[in-house]
Amino acid sequence: MSDANIRFLGPLSRPQTPGASMRRLSLPWAFIIVVVVPTLITAIYLLFIASPRYVSEAQFIVRSADERPATSIGTALEGVGLGSKSVNAHAVLEYVKSSDSLNELSKAMDLRKMYARPGTDFLSRLPRPFSDTSNETFRKEFQSYLTVGYDSQTGISTLRVEAFTAEDAQRIADGLLLGGEGLVNRLSDRSSADAVAQAERNVLEAQARVDRALQRLTVFRNREGLIDPASSARVGGELIGQLSLNLANLRAHRSQVAADTPGSPQLQTIDSSISALEGQIAIERGKIVGNESSLAPKISSYEGLQTEREFAERLLASSTAALNTAQLEARRKTLYIDRIVNPDRPDRAIEPKRFLSLLAVFASLMLIYGLGWLVWAGVRESRVHE
Repeated sequence: MSDANIRFLGPLSRPQTPGASMRRLSLPWAFIIVVVVPTLITAIYLLFIASPRYVSEAQFIVRSADERPATSIGTALEGVGLGSKSVNAHAVLEYVKSSDSLNELSKAMDLRKMYARPGTDFLSRLPRPFSDTSNETFRKEFQSYLTVGYDSQTGISTLRVEAFTAEDAQRIADGLLLGGEGLVNRLSDRSSADAVAQAERNVLEAQARVDRALQRLTVFRNREGLIDPASSARVGGELIGQLSLNLANLRAHRSQVAADTPGSPQLQTIDSSISALEGQIAIERGKIVGNESSLAPKISSYEGLQTEREFAERLLASSTAALNTAQLEARRKTLYIDRIVNPDRPDRAIEPKRFLSLLAVFASLMLIYGLGWLVWAGVRESRVHE
């Protein structure tokens, strides 16, 4: 009897059941939980529940009356946000987002009613679910419907406001711009008022100093009975000079008479005249110098008062010029908001971008799932090698 040859042809095929095919085609539970379910919930909300939002956009620049052409350094500073224009624009944009702006805007319109209109979905209305009704919470939630931006190259600021009706979006954007214009006006008025007020105080102080100097001069003149001691001293000096000239002439005449006729009776008369002239010259000199009642100390006091008056008058003139300059600078540095694009009234809602947002959610969830799967695969591989 011959030996039987047994050959191995491979595993026997087993019939596949429908359940096994379904298990092979089923998705992992983690993928369903992380990707499918959140995407489905997001799709239901975005496509069937989310309320449409209208967007009103405005563009403006903040400038001053003395706007000058930009230099290379100024352009470089503006490019990094350090220029004066960018500082003013950022101040306006920060004010738009502040609680002060919200309070001013709430006086003109009912913001809470606008963002809680009937028919608005529960996730979009303000206040949102599980939020309190405080003003600070409302301000933070309101900022999600507010977008501000600044272009450092052009100096143009952009304001975008979202609301649930086109009229509300336009009204809110216009109200925020009006509040920004009010802020700019207050900043201009405050800086101008401070500079001008200080210059005015300097002028008043200088004028008071001039008045005090003039008053002291008046008291001095009334007390001494002199308008100008220096002028009086000059007149006295001229008189002494004339008397001295006459005295010299008399002495020369006496010498001539004594030489011609030594016994002439005119000598006695001439000597009397000489003696009188010498006495008068001594008196006039005593009026100018020599004691406390002379003109010399009075001239010193008068010149001090006169110097004080002249200094006060110069100070008044410079203070007045500084006041005029401050007033001119205040007019030139006044800030303005020029609207390039007024807040528009949109004719259709552009938010939310439903399909784009859904795609972004799906892509993000897929990325999260992929990262998680890689981490889990690495952990499982390390356990196998252990």
